[in-house]
Amino acid sequence: MGHTNVFTHLVNSEEELRDLLGHPGKLAANKTIRILDDHCRNYIAKSSFLVIATSDVQGNCDASPRGDAPGFVKVLDDKHLVIPERQGNRKFDSLLNLLANPNLGLFFLIPGLGETLRINGRGYVIRDQAILEGMAVQGKVPLVGIGVEVEECYIHCAKALKRSGLWQPSTWLSEDQLPSIPNMLAAHIQLPDERVTPEEIAKSLHESYTKRLY
Repeated sequence: MGHTNVFTHLVNSEEELRDLLGHPGKLAANKTIRILDDHCRNYIAKSSFLVIATSDVQGNCDASPRGDAPGFVKVLDDKHLVIPERQGNRKFDSLLNLLANPNLGLFFLIPGLGETLRINGRGYVIRDQAILEGMAVQGKVPLVGIGVEVEECYIHCAKALKRSGLWQPSTWLSEDQLPSIPNMLAAHIQLPDERVTPEEIAKSLHESYTKRLY
């Protein structure tokens, strides 16, 4: 399917981009390391949330959240970590992408901290029971996990989170101002023979969150 570009003034080269925006400073240009040192391990041990970015061989991209109690990601050594695959929607967007293209990016957050940890590398869908058994929650062992071979690690500054006020409760919307997720899903889901109501979706979400979290 063709695409109509509504943007008329494009930047088309790194040279043009640098002329507009400049070059990184000395500290930013030299902050990347190639291993999980003690500082990275400590950050990961305290992180309860990450985003994993993947793409298929055609370049179609996906970014998917993962979250659990702090330390849910297991560091094996200075080059390898494992993310457990908990129950989800069974679309397996990240896993299917990794089967086709192992390149990935990870974005770790610690609630209340502005700086984030970014890790790039290669990911694999693993079934190593000796590893996964140690990642069980409520007696449920993950059937698979994402094993990551680390290539780059670096801290990302806090400007984006400070601008957004993400960790400041005073900036949060009240419950009645939040978008209705059941209404959104009811509008988005297209079934050939039936219409799903917001009430049905709300019930389904509640059951999933309370009975099928693990």
